[in-house]
Amino acid sequence: MNTIVKTKGLTKQYGNVLAVDHVDLEVFEGEIFGLLGPNGAGKTTTIRMLTGQTKPTSGTATVANHDIIHEPIKAKRQIGVVPDVSNIYDEMSAWDNLIFAAQLYSVPKTEREKRAKDLLELFELYERRKDRVAGFSRGMKRRVTIAAALIHKPKLLFLDEPTSGLDVQSSRTIRSLTKELNDDGVTIFLTTHYIEEADQLCQRVAIINKGRIVTVDSPEKLKASMEERQVIEVSFSPSTNLDKLKGLSCVNNVSRLGDKCRLHVTDASEAVSSLVDFAKKNNLKIISINTLKPSLEDAFVKLTGLSSEVLTVEKEPAKKKV
Repeated sequence: MNTIVKTKGLTKQYGNVLAVDHVDLEVFEGEIFGLLGPNGAGKTTTIRMLTGQTKPTSGTATVANHDIIHEPIKAKRQIGVVPDVSNIYDEMSAWDNLIFAAQLYSVPKTEREKRAKDLLELFELYERRKDRVAGFSRGMKRRVTIAAALIHKPKLLFLDEPTSGLDVQSSRTIRSLTKELNDDGVTIFLTTHYIEEADQLCQRVAIINKGRIVTVDSPEKLKASMEERQVIEVSFSPSTNLDKLKGLSCVNNVSRLGDKCRLHVTDASEAVSSLVDFAKKNNLKIISINTLKPSLEDAFVKLTGLSSEVLTVEKEPAKKKV
C-alpha cells in the first residue's frame, strides 16, 4: 500500500507544554484513518502541523509525497482541510463560498462553477446555494465547509472533529458523506473524541494520549485484544446499590449506565448465576441481562488509563484544545 502521510518523531512544544511528543505515523492511500484521543491529547496540534498551519518543533512529516516543512505549497495543493470550527464566511452565500475557495486554490475558471454545482448537489445544498450561510444550521455550515475543502479535488482530506457539537441527524449525514467520499477514492484523516464514530468509519485508528501515540491498529483488532475482559449489563427492579454488586466474587468492576449496571467479570456464565442468586436474596426482579463483547471504548479506557466517568466528560465538545 502507498503511504500518503508519514511522520517521524513529530514534536510540538509550547513553552513548557509538550503538546505532541515524538509521533510516528503512517497513513495509507484510500483508507479512513482515525486519530482518537481525549480533549487536549494533541489531535488538533498534530493536524495543524500536518497541514502546514503550525511548524513542528522537531521531527519530519511527509504529506502526499511532499515534505510539509520544505514543500508546504506543493503539499497543500494535494490536501483539503476541515478545521474543528467552520471557517466559511457567514455573510456570503453557499455558492459564493465555494467559488471563493476555488479561486484560492487556483481552480481553472472554466471548472469552478461545475465543481461548485456538483458538490452542493452531493451535499444536498444546491437548492439553498444563493442563501447566506449565516441563516444555515450548524450541520449545514459543516457541509459547506467540507464542500469548500473539496473544491480543488484533493487526494487527502483532513477532518478535525467533524461532528463535534452537531445533532444526531447532522452527525449521521456527515458520517455518510465521509464514507461516500472515501468510496470515491479520497483518503480521510479523521480526528475525533467520539469513540463510536471512529469504530464506524475507520479502517485503522491511532490512540493518542498526553501527546504520545499509545497504539495503532484496526478497531476490530483492538477490541479482540480485550476478549479476556467479559462484560455483563443487567437491569434490576427496583434498582440496587452498586457497592452490593461489587461484593460478588466474580465481579472486577461495576459502573452504572442509565437504568443498567455494567459489570466487568472474569467468567460470564458464573456471573449470570451469581446475579440470579443475588436478585433472589435481595428481592429484586431482573428486567434484562446481556453479555457484551468488548467495545473500542473498553480498549480506549485500558490503553489511556481513563475511567469511563472521565471518558464521558471527554465526549463533551472542548472549549480549548491543543
